Formats: sequence, C-alpha cells, structure tokens
Amino acid sequence: MPGLTPPSIERDTNAAGADIRAPLARVRGDWVAAAFADRRAWKRLEGELRAAPAGSAWDLSGLARLDHVGAQVLWDHWGRRWPGQLALDDAQRAMFERVAQYTTERPARPRLTLAALVDRLGAQVLHALDHFKHLVQLIGQLHLDMLQLLRRPRRGPWRDISGHLYRMGTTALPITALVGFLIGVVLAYLMSLQLRQFGAEAFIVNILGISLIRELGPMLGAILVAGRSGSAITAQIGVMRVTEELDAMRVMGIPQGFRLVMPRALALGLAMPLIALWTTLAALAGGMLAADLAMGISPAYFAQALPNAVDVSNLWLAMAKSTVFGVFIALIGCHWGLRVKPNTQSLGEGTTASVVSAITMVIIVDALFAVAFKNVGF
Repeated sequence: MPGLTPPSIERDTNAAGADIRAPLARVRGDWVAAAFADRRAWKRLEGELRAAPAGSAWDLSGLARLDHVGAQVLWDHWGRRWPGQLALDDAQRAMFERVAQYTTERPARPRLTLAALVDRLGAQVLHALDHFKHLVQLIGQLHLDMLQLLRRPRRGPWRDISGHLYRMGTTALPITALVGFLIGVVLAYLMSLQLRQFGAEAFIVNILGISLIRELGPMLGAILVAGRSGSAITAQIGVMRVTEELDAMRVMGIPQGFRLVMPRALALGLAMPLIALWTTLAALAGGMLAADLAMGISPAYFAQALPNAVDVSNLWLAMAKSTVFGVFIALIGCHWGLRVKPNTQSLGEGTTASVVSAITMVIIVDALFAVAFKNVGF
C-alpha cells in the first residue's frame, strides 16, 4: 500500500551462536492493520509465518511500525506465549503485554465422534417427540373444548371466532385470488405448448380441471394461509407470552385452549375450504383466459366441458382436505406461540418455525390424501 512497507519475516538459519541457539527470524516492515489489507501481501506473509517456527529466535528491532493488530498476529503465531529468545524495545514489549492481557483463550473444539453424533441425534429426536406430544395435547384439548361448546353454545367465544374469520378468511381473498389467477395462466400456457404438438388442445380442460380443483387450488391456498395467518397466530400468542398476558389468564382461571386455540382452529377450519374454492375459481379463470388466447378455446366451451371432465367428488375431496389444512395450520401456529419464551429472539424463531412447520404439514397431509384417495374422482 502507498506509504507502507509490506510486513515480512526474514529467516537467518546461520545466526546460531553463543547468544542465539535457534534459527533467527527478523521481523521487517509495517505491522499495522492498513498493511494487512493488501491481500497479496497477506498471502505472502502467511507463507513466511508458516516457514518460521514459533520456537525460533525473534528479532523485532527492524520493525518500522507496530499496532495491536500486528502484535496480535505475532502473538497468535507464537502460540500465545513469549518465545524463548526475543529482541524488542520497551514500547514493543508494552504493546505485546497489552495484547497478552486482553487475549481470551479460544475454547477447544470438541472432537466429532460417533458417540457425539448419536447423542446429538437422540437429543433432536427427543426434542421432536416433545413437540409432537404438545401438538397431540392441543388436538385432544380441542376436542374437549368443542364438546364444551356444543353443550353450552351461549358461552362460546363467538365474537373471537367471527373476528378470526374476517382476519384469516376475508382479508386473504385478494392475495389468494391473484396468485391463483397467475398460476392458472402459467399452467395453461405451458400445457398448450405440449398439447398443440399432438393436436390435443381440448384436453387442457381435463388437465387444468383435475390439477387445479383437486390439488393445486387447496394446496396454494393452504400455503398462502400458512405463511400469512399461521405466522400471525404465532406472533399474537407469542406477544401475549412476552407481555405476560398468558400468565395473567392462568392466574384468572381463563382456559387458554377454549379462549385462544379453539376460536382460531374453528375459524380457520371454516375459512380454509372457502379460500381453497376461491383460489381454485381464480386459477380456472386464469386458465380459461390463457386457453382462449393461446389455443382459441373459448370460455363457453371451457365452462361446458369442465363438469364432464372433472367429477364432483374431486371438489368434495378438496374441501375436506382444506378443512384439515386449516385446523392443522391453526394448531401449529398456536403450538409455537404457546412455546415462545418471554424474549423477542424466541418470538422471531417461533414465528419462523411456525411457517416452516405449517407448510411442511400441508405437503405431507396432501401426499397422504393423494395416496389414500387415489381411486376417488377418476
């Protein structure tokens, strides 16, 4: 660098004598932070440091400048202890003493053995089982709360259920319609390129109908709701943990499952089939538009051929699947919200884990439904 002499180490293996009984390493140049910024100079210095063993005799009288960064480099190379033979002035010694005083010991890296891997795997399995146990408890408590609601419907949290229906259902319609419409357009355009090669343009109604009504519509809606409403549920309950509202509810004898979990699960279980149907209709509208523009298939023909191409049982299967999606998204959001610790870092981690867990659950449940009902609707 301009104005700086690159740091270097000169080795003198012939300097052994009465006073010096080891190879001599002479330190030259400017050992300051600005000099280490030059990558080429630093690479060269690394090679010189490797070639100069820590047990050498060190001569620092030729140093031009030295700061704490340069002293730290040498101190680390010496193994964080004073060499047996060292020539330096008082200012340099004071610099090294300050570096030695404030240098903390690096913790030794534990060796990764097979036993440690097995132990880590066991801890993760137990952690996962603990989460599964809590989720099963939430499901059982939800059934008990539903029975209590059926016995005493007038004491149910209907205002909470209504509010959650609006926030999780009505406000989600614009984004689900937009995403569904665009997915329908993309699918229709991609399919048209393949079907046109075989003169089978009319079969786009069958492909779009089955894929959107049975699979993509419910799954798209569930994934969007999991990222939108699942994270909101976790954040709401997590903030209640941070502000100690959950502790206050426990002290006042207010059941958390009946007032927090059940309204959200019931609202999302009711809203999710409607969101899935809305998303599917938007995707079909996008597919109709793209089929008309790309292949000349009119929306009238599309609407007329759709009932014959897709059995109505696919729609009922999609609605049932969406109800399961909604209940599980709400339960997973509540699960992570109730496990948030009273600090903001745990709140952020819980919200992230809630979204990831809910989306993973949607895909797994959809795969199970696809295998279990593979003969329905075909």
